[in-house]
Amino acid sequence: MSNAKREFLESLLKKGETYGGLLLGKNGEPDQHIVLLPGEAQAVNWDDAMKFAAKAGGELPTRREQALLFANLPEEFTPNWYWSGEQRGSGSAWFQFFTLGDQDWSLTSLKCRARAVRRSVAI
Repeated sequence: MSNAKREFLESLLKKGETYGGLLLGKNGEPDQHIVLLPGEAQAVNWDDAMKFAAKAGGELPTRREQALLFANLPEEFTPNWYWSGEQRGSGSAWFQFFTLGDQDWSLTSLKCRARAVRRSVAI
């Protein structure tokens, strides 16, 4: 690893965090560095997954962020469904399968896993 990359990661990451990658901004939004926070919730509905992420100091990842995490950090996830922070409509939300990379939606009462992320605007 180059010195510049090491210095960058040391300035960005806190203890236990893992760098997920750079998510390019769309429609004028800034590019963002995605950081995967430590810890995982198991068998939680969507509301409890949202609470878990907030308590961890982050948010549930968006669908785009989950795709980035699947591409860059599949080893950080068990082969299971993980909630995203995106609702599909009233009473339903999106999730990602961290085996094949599929994304789908279900009722928010379904029990899935959850991981939290935080974002840092890329300069």
